[in-house]
Amino acid sequence: MKHSFIGTYQIALPFAAFFHRNNRLIGGWTLSGTARFATGFPVTLYDNSDNSLLGTLGNGANNYLLDTPRYLGGLLKINTNGRSREPAFDISQFNKEAEGQLGNARRRMFYGPGIDNFDMTFKKTLRLTESKSIDLRVEAFNVFNHAQFYGPASVDGQIEDPEFGAIDHAADPRLIQLAAKFTF
Repeated sequence: MKHSFIGTYQIALPFAAFFHRNNRLIGGWTLSGTARFATGFPVTLYDNSDNSLLGTLGNGANNYLLDTPRYLGGLLKINTNGRSREPAFDISQFNKEAEGQLGNARRRMFYGPGIDNFDMTFKKTLRLTESKSIDLRVEAFNVFNHAQFYGPASVDGQIEDPEFGAIDHAADPRLIQLAAKFTF
């Protein structure tokens, strides 16, 4: 990721001031969360076929394919909206490299879709005694349920794949969980 911003917040909710009383039920409410904004991961285009005749085939994180598609030099027309079902870039600007030649598309040529994500927690702390308390929490991840088309493999960069250029991976949808914690 080229740019990433993460902000956190925690707010003690002033219910006691609204109801002009302070008791165990009204006090102790907290709203907290995280907001994250980031650009996408770099997209690498590649060709699995060994058209270069170098005999190199990728077989792991440390052995990259040398074969890359041929870039025709036009505008890439980057599409960062995965909901549109359009390719992430103009796939007509690429074709297979000629037999015995290396393609000219460089690694990490552009960045895929980014992220804008919000997680929130609503918490109530009940003090039972001076040393004992119960925390009740409702936690929501991706609370606004934005489709997040990001990740290292979110864009298909394999030119021989029929889905070449497709944005084909998304992060999890909204997830809500309940939690209780007894502290003593």
